[in-house]
Amino acid sequence: MDAPLNAPDLVDALRADLDAVGYDVEHVESVLGPVAAGALHRAEVVPALRATETALALGGGDEAVAVLTRLFVLGVSTTRGRLDRALARLGTDGAQRLGLVTTAGQAPDDEVRALVDLRPYAAVDGRGEATWWLASDLGELATGGALRTDHVLGVGGASTTLAQVTVRDERARGLDLGTGCGVQALHASRHVGHVTATDISRRALGFARFNAALAGIGEDRLALREGSMLEPVAHERFDLVVSNPPFVITPRRADVPSYEYRDGGRAGDDLVRDLVVGVTDVLEPGGVAQLLGNWEVRRGEPWDARVGQWLDASGLDGWVVQRELLDPAQYAETWIRDGGTTPERDPAGWTLRYGAWLDDFASRDVEAVGFGVVTLRKPHDEARGARLRRLEEVTGTVQQPLGPVLAASLAAHDWLAARDDDALARERLQVARDVTEERYLTPGAADPQVVLLRQGGGFGRTVQVGTAVAGLVGACDGELAVGQIVGALGALLGTGAEAVAAEVLPTVRGLVEDGLLLPA
Repeated sequence: MDAPLNAPDLVDALRADLDAVGYDVEHVESVLGPVAAGALHRAEVVPALRATETALALGGGDEAVAVLTRLFVLGVSTTRGRLDRALARLGTDGAQRLGLVTTAGQAPDDEVRALVDLRPYAAVDGRGEATWWLASDLGELATGGALRTDHVLGVGGASTTLAQVTVRDERARGLDLGTGCGVQALHASRHVGHVTATDISRRALGFARFNAALAGIGEDRLALREGSMLEPVAHERFDLVVSNPPFVITPRRADVPSYEYRDGGRAGDDLVRDLVVGVTDVLEPGGVAQLLGNWEVRRGEPWDARVGQWLDASGLDGWVVQRELLDPAQYAETWIRDGGTTPERDPAGWTLRYGAWLDDFASRDVEAVGFGVVTLRKPHDEARGARLRRLEEVTGTVQQPLGPVLAASLAAHDWLAARDDDALARERLQVARDVTEERYLTPGAADPQVVLLRQGGGFGRTVQVGTAVAGLVGACDGELAVGQIVGALGALLGTGAEAVAAEVLPTVRGLVEDGLLLPA
């Protein structure tokens, strides 16, 4: 099937109906209950089916939400009469004209089946909570079969992650590269004057156009372009680029299916490399690009070797946060299942594809595949090159949204770059509100053996510091300059201000860049 039709009057009626019945995340989860909602997040539908059956039997205010959830999320057919009641303005006929459903006839008891997944969406980004309804292709849970190769994906964990890590300050022009169903473009529309969204898939652009219309975003604020990667915008410049690109590393073999939403058609991690290196061509000075990606870890190399080379070649400020590292077998299992192939349903296909993935990785001596977030920024003074080069592994729990944290860290980096140690000594700092200190002492000892500074939000960093740094941080209340505190510590410790400064200032810079200390 094609994407839903963008018919303004019908879309307006649909929006009014969904709003009137309360088809939102909170109401759906209330109808399902915590057990069924949790199971559905784990791709188990039985509890959700039972919960919605109960809601239908009881009727009342939850009936419409139960009908829509069963139809558009769980893929269970309903009757024309029930859908007419749930969508009082649009009706079944209007939903059929939009391409959302197909129906067997005109009688109230005639069967109606969904052609798309249509569900409420809510996520907190750096601008607060964003809520829309999003249409995409029905997933494997609803269809019971493998995905079609031109499948248009709905919102998954990767989409939500990118939305939450994106910096959300005001920007004039934004680009959503590989828009899919359009969720990143919708997020960008909240703080970017004009957004351009591209995709190689014409069906994906159709879904994105429908979702933008359903969200009330007109074509004057969102332009859609068909084409591969940066080609559709080769001669344009943007202040913000976001991309959840088709980064999956898939064997390039005829007997292994390639899915438009995840497979970029390049060998290995070449697509992500080319995007990291090439995005500078469409960035305005000061512009930021943020993307998700996979990178191969070759035998005998550290995980950051390849992606570090990409940062160097880009000429941009670069910050890579690796969130996950999978071995070749784990990676193969993840993405074979993602396409709908399982050893239970298709043992021969499972074995063939599993072997193809392992052979492909072995051909390049790949020992693991990293996944993470890449943040790039074009310096205002391009001659200075990549002033920020940071590659770190953060696999633990983080406090989302991280977008404001990343934005603050970029600003802190610039603040520090403009100040040598003498200038830093003249500044006043204060401890961030989410920072706590832990001290560990041997029983009976007067002084601690270990002092830890813990960050409660953001990346939740823990920094072990010595006595001098701990003393300085403890005195950072915005009243005294750093140099004054250093001088007092030098006298107290008997080592002199110069020695204390040499010990503490490099650590202080790191604490400022990571947000544990803030300019007063």
